[in-house]
Amino acid sequence: MITVAEALAAVLELGAPLEQEFVPLGEADGRVLASDVAATRNQPPFSASAMDGYAVASTDVSEGDRFKVIGEAAAGHRFTGAVSVGETVRIFTGAPLPEGATRVIIQEDVLRQGSTITLRGNLDEGLHIRPAGGDFAVGDIIAAPRRLGPSDVALLASMNIAQVPVRRQPVVAIVATGDELVQAGEVPRDDQIIASNSLGLAAMFRRAGAISRVLPIAKDTPTSLKMALSLAEGADLLVTIGGASVGDHDIVADVAETLGLERQFYKVAMRPGKPLMAGRIGKMAMIGLPGNPVSSMVCGEIFVRALLDRFLGLPASARRRTSMPLSKPLPANAGREHYMRAVGANGAVAAFDRQDSALLTVLSQANALIVRPPNDPARNVGDMVEVITL
Repeated sequence: MITVAEALAAVLELGAPLEQEFVPLGEADGRVLASDVAATRNQPPFSASAMDGYAVASTDVSEGDRFKVIGEAAAGHRFTGAVSVGETVRIFTGAPLPEGATRVIIQEDVLRQGSTITLRGNLDEGLHIRPAGGDFAVGDIIAAPRRLGPSDVALLASMNIAQVPVRRQPVVAIVATGDELVQAGEVPRDDQIIASNSLGLAAMFRRAGAISRVLPIAKDTPTSLKMALSLAEGADLLVTIGGASVGDHDIVADVAETLGLERQFYKVAMRPGKPLMAGRIGKMAMIGLPGNPVSSMVCGEIFVRALLDRFLGLPASARRRTSMPLSKPLPANAGREHYMRAVGANGAVAAFDRQDSALLTVLSQANALIVRPPNDPARNVGDMVEVITL
């Protein structure tokens, strides 16, 4: 068996950043920026009023000063003249500042009578002007790589970027194996179960930025499995679930080798997830996950998500860990690195008592994984442990 770190390094060697493509800005949310993007205009493109009020040509004003109102400026409707000393323009938030204006007096500080305003006492001292280019200027960069979110989409729109360069989304083909499996919604026999792993992993991979293709369940025969694996052609990554252990019905590796599998490793010193396999079939990366539900989901978090980051051109490495104190003691760990389902709350973390790799209910309640090193001694309340947030 190899260590988790060695396995992750081998998995990351299976991938490289995918090619760049352009998508409309409205489809950029969640995509990964592939190259730097530069602003094509200033924001704001003109000096603008930050408040509703009156634009004047002097910053040195005081109570009782009077100004003649010579026009009005609103957002999208510029005042085309100039403001001189003793004059003012009624202005609204976002409107271009008139030529000659150096300050906006907020409307609460003004008494207006007809076309004349008089300044009240206790004047607000702010200038209330947003300078041209105060947010960003032509040529300012959004640097890649970066997973784009809603605020990034708004920023790109302000920069007038209509087509965004992004990494192509990796396509992941997912094949669950086993005579005992049926699809959700079907009626299983009394010796069958529902194939849950494939759908859970597909959702995980979509959230990580991939396109998930759930292929038909493969039966425990070479013919059925070979047919299912052939349907993965064209994918960037093939993920199989089950059939990677050492039982008589675990045939994934043998069948994959007939299709040209070059295996990187088999078996990792971790719990859950020991029967993990990875390699390459032609140009397609392959990861064989264990069949137990929690094992497959944990290995998806630790290994597959990192490989997807590599495909997307993001920094690809081990999942980020933080240190948290225990709120419940832990027994000594055995010889494999253990990823324990846990709940972090109120600044501390506690592992569930039940850690069987078949218990999806425990995984659904967990918001963290406690990472135990091999042969880690018993831990007491308050001891610091490493935690991966889910």
